[in-house]
Amino acid sequence: MRRIVVLLVGCLLLAATALPGATAKVATGKDVRGPGAAQYDVQLAADATGRTWSGRERIAFTNTTGEPLAEIYLRLWGNAWDGCASPVKVSRFEGGTPGTPTVNCTAVKVTLDQVLAPGKHSAIGFDLVMTAPARLERFGRAGAYSFFGNALPVLAVRDQAGWHLEPDLGIGESYYTLAADFAVRLEHPAALQVPATGVTSAIRRGGTVTATSTAKQVRDFAFAVGVFQQSVLTSPGGVKIRTWWTGTVTPAAVADARTKAMAAIDDLGRRFGKYPYGEVDLVLNDKWLSFSGMEYPGFVLLIAPPGQEGPVVHELAHQWWYGIVGNNEYADPWLDESFAVYSTDLHGGDSQPGCWPGRLDARITNDMAFWKRYGANWGRYVYTYGACLLHDLQRYIGTPAMAKLMKDYATSHWYGVSTPGDFKSAAEAATPKDLAPFWSSHQLS
Repeated sequence: MRRIVVLLVGCLLLAATALPGATAKVATGKDVRGPGAAQYDVQLAADATGRTWSGRERIAFTNTTGEPLAEIYLRLWGNAWDGCASPVKVSRFEGGTPGTPTVNCTAVKVTLDQVLAPGKHSAIGFDLVMTAPARLERFGRAGAYSFFGNALPVLAVRDQAGWHLEPDLGIGESYYTLAADFAVRLEHPAALQVPATGVTSAIRRGGTVTATSTAKQVRDFAFAVGVFQQSVLTSPGGVKIRTWWTGTVTPAAVADARTKAMAAIDDLGRRFGKYPYGEVDLVLNDKWLSFSGMEYPGFVLLIAPPGQEGPVVHELAHQWWYGIVGNNEYADPWLDESFAVYSTDLHGGDSQPGCWPGRLDARITNDMAFWKRYGANWGRYVYTYGACLLHDLQRYIGTPAMAKLMKDYATSHWYGVSTPGDFKSAAEAATPKDLAPFWSSHQLS
């Protein structure tokens, strides 16, 4: 009965939700990306534990590719490690016919009921069941807590290179999505808390809570479930910071994360453009083993081990680099990771003098397939040496020019997608100096 109520409410809300408007941009030339202007409308109900959620998802979108679209692809990233055991299951489609899942069951081709002309709108809908796997991961479980990072199905991107269906390689990230609007209704037992992407309002009826989270112009939607403790503070710049923590996280770790977040969110906003989402949720856990933090728009997972500092500033910097200024994380991982490290250094007043090691045996611009083959030290290039390049660029063109470059670059790609060529063009426009020798010496030419 609970699920039926949620779906009926969802249908009424969907009926009131218009398809993307005629103002959606149809891409031309090399800037061909779509489908775009997407609106995700999701209604899910939890089981008693919060580990399994079932309901329905609807995605309305515009053909912004400039060419007719006969199909779209869904990315089911939650299946990356389990393959066709499929902790994320989709069924009962409307608006299109699904094919057999591919890419380790993380990609589903959906042939549209009608070929979609450029600039026109369409929608698909499907039933959805997600169960958090029994592992200590961003999509997984830690005791009584469940985490749904990279779990919700999202649209794949088609650009000038075609459809992007790259695999999850088990290291780093392989995600590539366009900014979209999400309206997600999560019905759950009142004993559980559900921090999530976006701004949330909740209604309690008896022992059940229906929480509605809305988020505009974000690339993904993530949430967590459990009996969390919570605090809410507002930064001097007006950003609401909600901190959630599991029962074994120490008070010192909570205080450290809150203090760092309060300072960083405003400082990074001054440097790159004001944080646009109004609030950010920090979810702290001390049980994760394979990662120390993971960024989602307005929502951050953070390891909080006793006596150690978590990567709070780095993950918040990702709100700009990946979140607001997007990139293909499989093709260009340095464009978000190096920028997040550099931003963390700027916030901490660390200019990293002399950190560039000289001629490298691999370019920092390699893709994730290369780094998977390269081995364990890949992160030194994507994170550290890429940030060193940015510090050296600052020394080369001067601090005022670099500060203007970073803010202008963010502004010009706000909610968009950037490439290495875009950043080089922005840098060259920011200074009268010839950057060709600099690009050559840093193997970016």
